[in-house]
Amino acid sequence: MSKRCVFLDPDGSGTERGWAFVVVAAPTGVVHRTQGGGFGRVSQEQEGCLIPLFGRELDADLRAFFVGGLKGQGAHGLDWPPELLVRLRDAVAEFRVYGATNHDDTWPAALALDESRLDEADEAWLPVLTPDGPGWLAWENSD
Repeated sequence: MSKRCVFLDPDGSGTERGWAFVVVAAPTGVVHRTQGGGFGRVSQEQEGCLIPLFGRELDADLRAFFVGGLKGQGAHGLDWPPELLVRLRDAVAEFRVYGATNHDDTWPAALALDESRLDEADEAWLPVLTPDGPGWLAWENSD
C-alpha cells in the first residue's frame, strides 16, 4: 500500500491566532509533513493520526521560547540546559488532547514532553507522549 502525504500549513500562511496539531504515531497509511527547525527549514514527517488542538494563540509560549529564546535557530541536537528544559516541559503540558482512543474518558488529557527523544526535538516539531502513545507536537515554524 502506498502512503499518502499531507502537508500541514502547505503555503506557510498559518493564522494570526496560531495553530497546533499532534500527530500520534500509527500505521495509518497517511504521512503528515511540516517544516520545522526555525530558519533551517527542516522537513519533518510522521505517519499517524492527526489531532487538531483548539484554542487561541496556541503556539504563543512555544514561539516565545524558540523565536525569542533560541532566536529562530532551531534546536536540533541542542544540549538542553535545565532551565530551558523546565520551560519546555511547562509549555508542552499546557496543551490538551480531547477524545483519546485508548479510554472512555472525555476529559482532555495533557501532553507530556517525551524526553527520551529530545535529540529529535526542533522548533515546530517536539516529541510528546499522548494518551494514545508517542507522537509529535507541530505548530507554525518561525521563518
